[in-house]
Formats: sequence, structure tokens, C-alpha cells
Amino acid sequence: MKTLKGVHHVTAITSSAEENYKFFTYVLGMRLVKKTVNQDDIQTYHLFFADDKGSAGTDMTFFDFPGIPKGEHGTNEISRTAFRVPTDAALDYWVKRFDRLEVKHSGIQEQFGKKVINFVDFDEQQYQLISDEHNAGVASGTPWQNGPVPLEFAVTGLGPVHICISNFDYLRQVLERVMEFKLRAENGSSYLFEVGEGGNGASIIVEHNDELPISRQGFGTVHHAAFRVDDKEMLLDWQQQFESFGFNTSGYVDRYFFQSLYTRVAPQILFELATDGPGFMGDEPYETLGEKLSLPPFFESKREQIEQLVRPIDTVRSTIQFEKEYEA
Repeated sequence: MKTLKGVHHVTAITSSAEENYKFFTYVLGMRLVKKTVNQDDIQTYHLFFADDKGSAGTDMTFFDFPGIPKGEHGTNEISRTAFRVPTDAALDYWVKRFDRLEVKHSGIQEQFGKKVINFVDFDEQQYQLISDEHNAGVASGTPWQNGPVPLEFAVTGLGPVHICISNFDYLRQVLERVMEFKLRAENGSSYLFEVGEGGNGASIIVEHNDELPISRQGFGTVHHAAFRVDDKEMLLDWQQQFESFGFNTSGYVDRYFFQSLYTRVAPQILFELATDGPGFMGDEPYETLGEKLSLPPFFESKREQIEQLVRPIDTVRSTIQFEKEYEA
């Protein structure tokens, strides 16, 4: 059984697919590579934002469950999603950009020897930008070539997944013994774990906190985090690995864009393993990725029903000429 390759994607919950699209497109400059529906709840949009090519390890995805209440941050949650940028100088750009666009942020800080900025969106979803300047390990992706952010400052992929947990010793055992992560550093109550080639794209940062109230899932919180494997064979190997330690799993799931396996590794912490392919290019050309409602073949017979359940959202960008916003 091969080790996990790094972070695949993070899936969160938003109060508004429309506002979510605007924030990721016009503020973060990430590319919408797929507009589809939650395959387990077809009245719910599922939006995928990624790098220019929709590469594995670069995408953050969102559900907008109708009528869901606002979540509450606390312990026992996947608490923050990080995005990689090329250099420390890129963070200087983002401070000015966030100030201009009135995005709440922490300013530049340091985390395990890397420069970072913590920030939130309109739902108080918690994010981070992390500099790759002093990074080694899993390669990042390609910034959205036609987006508003200059390429030398743009987001290239996902950074460390952040988890806040009350029972740290238990989660550490899961990460090390079951998932083969290595503890690389610790700072107070925070611990850095890496897997595979390591680096920003293959890391989990765990904060031990048994004083905060238990988190409650809703919009503004993360639903699950996924980690990369090569193919279905590896998924089945990992299913056997998890089940040998007594974990219940979903078994093999075909999501069309990739194949998946799900397991809850700790209270309220849902992990997915996902294959690198086939990817997002199979049913749409590069030039218009994310502009139409994309459905996997097994849902095409329900297209008319689904289109009546989900409201139209205008995500056409191929007709828009974005100017690079150098003045942050």
C-alpha cells in the first residue's frame, strides 16, 4: 500500500452559491472548474474552485444546502483551509488586496517557519494563505491564467488542512498508525504532520484544544477534507487498512470526476480519500470550464428535474476580459 500523496480537496458549506462564486472568482482569483450538484442531495449545488487546469490538490469545493443554519466554530472540527501562494512577497500583495476589498485578515504571521495570513469570508469561513518561499515537497498547481490576480501572486493550490481537536492523543494515533503521517514539528498546542513528499501540500496542522465548546456544522464550516491516492486499487487497499483498525468506511464510491472512500476518523472529523483522476476536463472544454451545469452520466437522465431544483447561476467568464489587478 502506497502512502497518501497529499491534500486532494477540502469541501465546505456556504450560505450562498452566488456570493461564494463572486468571492472565489473576484477576490481570491481562483477558477471555477465545475458547477455541479451534490450527488447525495441533488437540490444542492456543488461548486469546485481550483487552479487553471483543475489539478488534484488545488480545489476547494462548496455545498449550499437549502435552509441550513450557520455553523459554530469550536473544537472537534476541520477548522481552516489553507491556500498556497508562491512567495513571501505575494503575501504583501494580499494584505493590500484584502484591505482594499474589505476582507477581514490577521496580517502576516509566522507558522512553523512559513509566512501566513489568516482571513475569513462573508460566512466567517476560516482560511489561510501560506507562502511557498521556503517550502519543499509536493509540487503545487498552475494559477488561473485569465483571472484578476497577477500570476506571480496568485493562488496555486491547497496548503495544510487545519484541525482543532479535544482528544489530541487519539487523533495523533490515527494520523501516525493508520494514515502514516509523520509528526514534523510542534509549537505549544499546535502540531505539524506531513505525509508522502511532505511540504505545504501534504500537511495537517492539529491544534489541541479541550476548552472551546464543541463545534457545530453549518454554513461557514468545513464538511470534510480529502487526501490523494493514485487509483481505485489504492482506494481499496486503504479501505482494508481503515477497516483493519476498526473504522467504518463508505466503501468505494464513484464520483465520476474522481473515485472516493470516506471514513470518520474522530468525532466530527470526516476524511475522504480521492483519486487524482479522471479530473474535470472530460465533459467541458478548457475555455469554458465551470460555465454550464455539469452532471455525471448517471445523472443525465435527471437533468430536467435537477435544473428545476437548482436556481440558475451565471458563471460565464469566457466572455470577460479580466485585467490583472497589480494595484492590489
